[in-house]
Amino acid sequence: MVPGETGKKHGQGGQKGDSGRAERLRAALRENLKRRKSQARGRSQAEDAALPHDSAGFVPEKPKD
Repeated sequence: MVPGETGKKHGQGGQKGDSGRAERLRAALRENLKRRKSQARGRSQAEDAALPHDSAGFVPEKPKD
């Protein structure tokens, strides 16, 4: 422990600025979640719209008549 510290851990304090910090953190987490959901929706739509391909160049055999 550093001299001068009271031994309190993060989240324990009860200081005046703690509620403002907590509100800013909640807002940042909400925005992050919205951004991640939007990115996931975009990836999902891109996967649905993409044409299937085979990067190795294999093509399925055609039925023999």
